[in-house]
Amino acid sequence: MNVPTKLQVLEQYFGYASFRPGQEELIDALLRGQDVVGVMPTGAGKSLCYQVPALLMEGVTLVVSPLISLMKDQVAALVQNGVRGAYLNSSLTWGQYQKALRNARAGLYKIIYVAPERLLTPEFLDFAQSVEVSMVVIDEAHCVSQWGQDFRPSYLDIPDFVDKLPRRPVVSAFTATATPRVRRDILSLLRLRHPFVNVTSFDRPNLYFEVRRPKDKLQELFTLLEPRREKSGIVYCATRKGVEEVCTALGERGFAATRYHAGLSDQERQKNQEDFLYDRATVMVATNAFGMGIDKSNVSFVIHYNMPKDLESYYQEAGRAGRDGQPAECFLLYSGQDVSLARFLLAHSEEGQDLDPRAQEQLAQQNERRLQAMTGYCHTTSCLREYILHYFGEHAPTQCGNCQNCLGVFQQVDVTQQAREITVCVGHLRGRYGAAMVTDVVRGSKSEKVLRQGLDRFPSYGKLRGQKEDFVREVIHTLVLQGFLEQSAGEYPTLRQGDRAPELLRGEACVLLQVRREDGDAVPKKKAPQDLPKGDPQLYDRLRQVRAKLSAAQNVPVYVIFSNATLDAMAAYRPTTPAQLLEVPGVGQAKLQKYGMAFLKEIQRWVRERAEQSEA
Repeated sequence: MNVPTKLQVLEQYFGYASFRPGQEELIDALLRGQDVVGVMPTGAGKSLCYQVPALLMEGVTLVVSPLISLMKDQVAALVQNGVRGAYLNSSLTWGQYQKALRNARAGLYKIIYVAPERLLTPEFLDFAQSVEVSMVVIDEAHCVSQWGQDFRPSYLDIPDFVDKLPRRPVVSAFTATATPRVRRDILSLLRLRHPFVNVTSFDRPNLYFEVRRPKDKLQELFTLLEPRREKSGIVYCATRKGVEEVCTALGERGFAATRYHAGLSDQERQKNQEDFLYDRATVMVATNAFGMGIDKSNVSFVIHYNMPKDLESYYQEAGRAGRDGQPAECFLLYSGQDVSLARFLLAHSEEGQDLDPRAQEQLAQQNERRLQAMTGYCHTTSCLREYILHYFGEHAPTQCGNCQNCLGVFQQVDVTQQAREITVCVGHLRGRYGAAMVTDVVRGSKSEKVLRQGLDRFPSYGKLRGQKEDFVREVIHTLVLQGFLEQSAGEYPTLRQGDRAPELLRGEACVLLQVRREDGDAVPKKKAPQDLPKGDPQLYDRLRQVRAKLSAAQNVPVYVIFSNATLDAMAAYRPTTPAQLLEVPGVGQAKLQKYGMAFLKEIQRWVRERAEQSEA
């Protein structure tokens, strides 16, 4: 009897002539009996990495999966491809579950999907011990880590289940979103033995990324969808209520839209999903309950109506666009209220309820850090793709040429004075209040809450009177992201001064706000050497002395701070503001933050002295 090859299985059952990057190495490792870990982005074809070897192995393969909808979709796809598969979860009646187990004992299924909570039940354990289990697959393996975005305590039972089998099968773990810390947890908590680990690049070059901050999200959504009426896409909302409102509004505008969330009946979810899959509805409006296991290749855009709670969720959901390799677009409609909504959802989620109080506190702090990283994505003016890849531990170029920030136009606004007033105010309030109250105090609000608590008597009251609320909130976000302020975890976070606050208060740091230009002006370019006026030798020497002092204080070589050429350019251009200093060749954001104020003060002193000499 001829044994089929992996390529024959791939072509016969799945219709592909060759493997995608990363697939074949994982399949080969499994076929030689080695445990594996596959970290691959959404759309990279993780399921084939275990389905192909499952069909080449003698016994049955058990796939541990966290979502009922995911299991159903995967099994339906397998059956369509001529593979015998089944799922065992709470959607089955007791009679259906018993019948499925009998069929499984009789060898009718090659691949069986099972919920992690079922593994150690007497009925399932008895079945698993009575058949030949050739492989245990852990899908969505990040669920084993409390630092992952979907921690599932029952995933911790998987190693005990494997140990109870008569013969240890090969074990494989797959995920699309795992930071380096989560990867370490996958390796240790699942007790894998000398696994082959393959981390495929998270980069999806065909995806375009953009963050918008509209005053009216619904109107902005209409603007985005109008030229895309003939294309297929997903609109993600944070809540069921949001899904209902957006889907209704789109229907009234004549869009072929349907909806998906956990509050609908199984029958309606299935119907709506099929309408989307078969293009009877071009737009799916959904919560994050939709998408896992949906292999719809022609999704050409994904729009997030609300900011997700972490980058793991965002990239997984955005990655459902462009699975066919064609250019696709990922838009995020951001507002400050999204952050508050995310904190509310985190505070009221069931995640971590089985943990002890200390572990729950650690999880809350981790969730807050991940939320801040997601918020940072919405505020950064660096390359959006580089920001995402760096978060997942991957090095990437600082310019991708296919995101809003690489193609967009920004200007630097010096907000150091306003930032200092806000930081002083936070110190006066002693960490008792959040961003909303700090904003009210510095803007001189006469609200009942401010007056009742006597906050109008603080020295900081009204220091930024006349400034718009959105502007002050934006400065606060920037201060948190840059470490000048710290924000507590929880549904009602408070602000306190951060580790870098003393730098700002002593005048040793500057704060720039990144503002997108609306007029289409070109970004100010760095001054080229031939464009610079002749520098003053005296100023150049003084700047060298500043550099020498910083070098001694930091215990680093002088060239690490700034090169001679950069000092020469400073002496020639004579910048007096942080934004102007950024235009000098060799000065970037990081060095501006670390050393900029020292050099600006010296230049300002020199300019002032020259002016006084001229007057004399």
